[in-house]
This record gives sequence, structure tokens and C-alpha cells, in this order.
Amino acid sequence: MRRVLGALLALCLGALTFVGAGSAQAATHTPVVFVHGYAGSASNWTTAEALFTAAGYSSNELYAYQYNWAQSNRTSAAGLASYVDQVRQRTGSAKVDIVNHSMGGLVTDWYVKQLGGAASVSHVASLAGANHGTTSAGACLVNPSCQEMYPGSSFIAQVTSGDETPGPTRFATWYSPCDGVIIPYTSTTLSGATNNYVACETHIGYLTDAVVLSQVRSFLGS
Repeated sequence: MRRVLGALLALCLGALTFVGAGSAQAATHTPVVFVHGYAGSASNWTTAEALFTAAGYSSNELYAYQYNWAQSNRTSAAGLASYVDQVRQRTGSAKVDIVNHSMGGLVTDWYVKQLGGAASVSHVASLAGANHGTTSAGACLVNPSCQEMYPGSSFIAQVTSGDETPGPTRFATWYSPCDGVIIPYTSTTLSGATNNYVACETHIGYLTDAVVLSQVRSFLGS
């Protein structure tokens, strides 16, 4: 966890931005909103965006939400709600698809379950999502986001209570015993989701794994 955080901690984070979007126009595909994890940034999704573009997505259909990963996931989820509304307005699409990684799973889950996001989200794809927390968060408890990400926190208890995959939104997860950051690695799986076991993939490796990202793209199109 410390090695991963150290490698990513230098990434510069800013305000909400539309990444790679051209002039507003009607979307052909359901727009995709990528949500990074702890110590990440919108740039984490460069490979995913390239793969989706090669598959026919336009720049107007691919967005990366950037937020302050140290703050409460509740605050980040509220920002995601606003960002999704902006994307929907920009594209004219009633719904978006969300692809998240690591702590981005908690940000997404709070938005969908606690802030009414299920009505605006068609699919959620969670790559190594910290959906039930991770003991690795013990290394960064100075930050509210990590306090909430630690197993047994009140945040985890609230976001996992009841239906873990509510409403019409379709959920899928990808999880691996080689993760090394989400501990236990089964924390990613969600009841009611299509949970995809990956034989061996590192936590950061998901972000550049063309096989997994292609599976994600296929899921979003289903």
C-alpha cells in the first residue's frame, strides 16, 4: 500500500474537469464517467480512454472525474453527482455508465446508494473497488477518506447495508488474489453484481490491462 501510494501521491489534482471532450453533441454510446481511486487522478484512465476510443467511442462520450482523494468520500460522491449531471446535460443522455478503481468504488457506491444516483447510472464497473473496505487503509488514517475506507467504519456499514446493487443499475466487479492493496481481495465483490475473478492482476495493473478493460467495455454495451 505504501509503495503504491508513494508512486501515485505526486499526481496533481484539480477541480472538476471534462477530459478530452470536444464540442457538445448527442452521444451515440452511453457516456462513460471514470472515477479514480486514492492518490490517483484523471490521468489514470489514459489507457482505458484509448481503448474505448479505438472501439468507436468519441471524445464527447468519455469523461474522467477528478477529486481530492484525501477528503471524505461523502464529499467526493456529492461532487460526482454534480459531475454526472454536467455530463448528462452536455451529452443529452439520460444516463451514464461509471467505471471506477479502488477507493473510487466507495465514491460511486455512496453516490448510487445514498444520493439517488441509481436513476442516472446505467452500469457500474468496479475494478479492484474497495467496496467493503481494505485493511491497507490503516496506512493513511490521517485522511478522512482512509478512515472511511477501513473495514468496520461507519461509512462502510452504511454504504453496504441493504441492497448492495440497488435499482435498475447493473453492476460488475473485477477482483484478484494478486491485488495486494484491497485486503481481503474479496472485498471488491458485491451481492447482486456480476463478480469477475481475475487469476492474477495487481492493484494498479487493472488500469492498463487491455483484456480486463475490453471486458469492461463489453459489459457496458450489454
